[in-house]
Amino acid sequence: MPNLPLPVHTERLVLRPFRLDDVDATLAYRGDPGVARFIPREPWTREQTQERVREYLGRTSITGSSSVLSLAVERSGRMIGDVVLWPLDDSLTRGEVAGRGYATEAVMALFGLAFGPLRMHRVTANVDARNTASWRLCERLGMTREGLLRRDLPAKDGWADRLVYGLLAEEWLDREAGS
Repeated sequence: MPNLPLPVHTERLVLRPFRLDDVDATLAYRGDPGVARFIPREPWTREQTQERVREYLGRTSITGSSSVLSLAVERSGRMIGDVVLWPLDDSLTRGEVAGRGYATEAVMALFGLAFGPLRMHRVTANVDARNTASWRLCERLGMTREGLLRRDLPAKDGWADRLVYGLLAEEWLDREAGS
């Protein structure tokens, strides 16, 4: 796999590798019950956040089917969120994204990496159907709603419906060429 051009600069953001000093900023949102509402895990503690940030330090490329790209999102020199991309199979041509913070701009930059240097064929997102902000983000990004899986997503309060979104490389490249 190619070396990724990190950090990635957008109009207002910088996507960069995590640093050890990102613990407090990460805890500020990962420890928030409102942020954790639509994910099966509870808000993170300081200890969990320290452990996760240490794990994220080495996640700077997609090199195999078990690798994960985890990038901090910074605005005006301050970390405000993170984005994640991981391959869905051994071919490394399909990936799934997750994002937080200035989501539209950050995930568009992540798509640029996925469909550019990583040469993925397709990227998907799995969203809790109750999370209106997340599925609207997918639609703003030009992703296609490909399915609804009823009571398929483990949730704190039982099972939730899962919306599946997808974006193909040619759709992204056509969109970028038209910009």
